[in-house]
Amino acid sequence: MPFHLKKTVAMVGMMGAGKTAIGTALAKRLDVPFLDSDAEISRAANMTIAEIFERDGEAFFRDRETEVIARLLDGAPCILSTGGGAYLREENREMITRRGTALWLRAELELLWQRVRHKTTRPLLHTSDPRATLAALQQARDPLYAKADIIVDCEFDFSIDQMTDKVIETMLDHPDILEVTQ
Repeated sequence: MPFHLKKTVAMVGMMGAGKTAIGTALAKRLDVPFLDSDAEISRAANMTIAEIFERDGEAFFRDRETEVIARLLDGAPCILSTGGGAYLREENREMITRRGTALWLRAELELLWQRVRHKTTRPLLHTSDPRATLAALQQARDPLYAKADIIVDCEFDFSIDQMTDKVIETMLDHPDILEVTQ
């Protein structure tokens, strides 16, 4: 089924929610580019996100993140995966809503933990109790993610394809964002 994406959809949410996996599948299904703000930052710096955090600090990283998101929102409509902390910054929330739309992949703590617990690429979880850290981050962040234009609940037992179907169904309820073409 052919679709027309009218504006960039920025995937927001916690680490492990599926922003990259679902975003990639969604972009392919909609036949639009998939962009990842963290990957763009990492490529430009020729460093991993963890290395940037370690060398330059979180504040420096967040400033670069805002610059990259602004640049990516200037392009043709696409699916944009943002880092877990990107949407926390008011400037980013306003920019995404003004120039695109925010889609929050809302996931329960247990699902997030199952997905991130064995990853070493999450600098914010390099603590003595990473599960408690994840829970605290989620508790602090969820009220800000709730400001997203669209909210889709992640299902524990859904495949990437099933979640992509659910996201598309939800997006089709917003004809200013996505429509079926003939």
